[in-house]
Amino acid sequence: MTPRHWSAVALAVSASLNQLAMAETIESQDDAKGFAAGSSLSILARNQYFNRDRQDGDRDNRDWAQGFIGNYSSGFTQGTVGVGIDAFGHFAVKLDAQEGDSGTGNLPLERDGKAADSFGSAGAALKLRVSKTQLRYGNLQPTAPVFAVGGTRLLPQSATGLELKSSEIDGLDLEAGRYTSTNSNVTTNQDHDIYALYANVTARKATYAGGVYQITPNWTASLYAAQFEDVWNQYYANTNYVLALGGDQSLTFDANLYRTLDQGQAKAGAIDNTTASLGATYAFLGAHSVTLSAQKVHGDTPFDYLAVGNNGNGEGGDSVLLAHSVQWSDFNGPNERSFGITYNLDMTHYGVPGLSFMARHMRGYDVDGTRVSADSAYAGLYGADGKHNETDLEAKYVVQSGAAKDLSLRVRQAFHRANADQGEGDVSELRLIVDYPITLL
Repeated sequence: MTPRHWSAVALAVSASLNQLAMAETIESQDDAKGFAAGSSLSILARNQYFNRDRQDGDRDNRDWAQGFIGNYSSGFTQGTVGVGIDAFGHFAVKLDAQEGDSGTGNLPLERDGKAADSFGSAGAALKLRVSKTQLRYGNLQPTAPVFAVGGTRLLPQSATGLELKSSEIDGLDLEAGRYTSTNSNVTTNQDHDIYALYANVTARKATYAGGVYQITPNWTASLYAAQFEDVWNQYYANTNYVLALGGDQSLTFDANLYRTLDQGQAKAGAIDNTTASLGATYAFLGAHSVTLSAQKVHGDTPFDYLAVGNNGNGEGGDSVLLAHSVQWSDFNGPNERSFGITYNLDMTHYGVPGLSFMARHMRGYDVDGTRVSADSAYAGLYGADGKHNETDLEAKYVVQSGAAKDLSLRVRQAFHRANADQGEGDVSELRLIVDYPITLL
């Protein structure tokens, strides 16, 4: 019933509550090494087995595939205005996928419903730099909290548009973007949609601006505004503060706030939504951290965010930075309240560098979709008393030396249980991921 996402942030931030998508700090053009001298070339070989068991009778999703993610970034030519290019090439091959079990988001579907044997895509962008300000146009991978493409499936997503970033003021990183089309994790060209994930309505363009300010070495704040044409205006604020307690102890406080209002033709219907999350992480003994978090949706529609590609087949996006946007659920239903606890263990302190574990549990309740207007895109998605919970477990090991240095092995398991009014179903999801980064330049 409910569209799925796969937030890279939610899967990676367990070690701390610093969920802030930091705007890139731009280096000075005075330090340009030259087009060739400053170039880098890398390949990420990613093998992923994905098994989603829908325990309420819906179709399961399973596959096993191998992907290759190549990225080239040139340096900038020297002089007042530096010129360069960025380019990527993605390719994936099916290792195993049974008919009827497709839809994981790792492989595209053919017309007969079977997973493709192989697929790929490529893209490039032109970049210009003056002082500490950079302009790029082409096929990009934005990471702003109001518009971010995803990268947790086999192949990453991209979007086509214009991006401006500036770091002229020390401690302040600014960015703006305007995007008109996308390429998802299961599409092969740049001609696909930008859409609202839960409402499933599209727009011609998405525009945003904002930035991150380092107030002190331990205190960071950000502010963004975005417009999804004829659907909504969305605003985002974050503050993150780390309090050192001495020794190996610290407290990290992280707060996120989204404000969403319908705009223009209001294709998704009336929207008046404020969603916030707050968390505190206690780190101790150099190896352990415990996070307590709370999240609240204020509004008769769910908190929604931008996605790319085509709704379905595991496509989505990462345009959400909330404490409870986790492996399966976003805990974002109308009027929903949720609480969570997360535990992280870094085994380096115990003589096993590279090995880490994570466990978290989230509970949501008071989901009430009965006040959604009949002409809303969200009508019928939720009942009067939705409740659900999710438990996620993860183990990860990164090889520290030798020929396989930096190769990582991850096991991720999610258990989600919900009543009919919440609607996301009873799901168990296992992911086995092997990443091997290779630096060529």
